[in-house]
Amino acid sequence: MDPRSIERLIECGRDDYTARLAAGQARLTRGDLQLAIKHLLRAVEHDPEQSIAWQWLGKARLQGDDSEGAADAWRRGIEAAERRGDKQAEKVMRVWLRRLQRSN
Repeated sequence: MDPRSIERLIECGRDDYTARLAAGQARLTRGDLQLAIKHLLRAVEHDPEQSIAWQWLGKARLQGDDSEGAADAWRRGIEAAERRGDKQAEKVMRVWLRRLQRSN
């Protein structure tokens, strides 16, 4: 999806978790790291219990050479996934976090 169309929805008042997540994912897919991170940060502000936004935020930060930021996002995502019982998301982020720690 075109991130500009999602951003127009946000500007028109549909500023919620889903819109910010979609905009962040679309921006990251296109390589717009700064805008992706901005949207994903807003997504986790809207709903910090949704682990998928933490996953994507970690990916964006890692692509932006911010290993500490990626690790922090994934740790927080793991905590959210544990609270919600989302075992798959928890497992994925634990693997990514371990890989990141081994590479540093």
